[in-house]
Amino acid sequence: MTYNISPYTYKKARALGLRVYPSDNPRYKIKVYDEEGEFICYGGSPKYSDYPHYIKSHGLDYANERRRLYRIRHAKEIADVGSRGWIINELLW
Repeated sequence: MTYNISPYTYKKARALGLRVYPSDNPRYKIKVYDEEGEFICYGGSPKYSDYPHYIKSHGLDYANERRRLYRIRHAKEIADVGSRGWIINELLW
C-alpha cells in the first residue's frame, strides 16, 4: 500500500526546496530529493501516523499533542539542522 502524501507535506517540501514522493521502500512513507533531483533520504514509518493525518482523523488539538510528544521523543535527531531527522520532522510534523 502506498502512502498518500498530504498537501501539508508538499507545501513544507516546497518551502525547504525539496521534492517528496511516496517511498518505493515498504519500510518508509516518503523519499526525499533536493531540487536537482539528488536523493537525500527515506523517512517516516508507515506503522505510525503523522501530523496532517492526525488532524484529519482526530482533530487539531489531538494532532498538536502528538506533535509535541513526537518532538520530545526525537529531540536529539531534530536538533541537528539539515539531518535526516530534522528533514522528516519538518515534512511530516
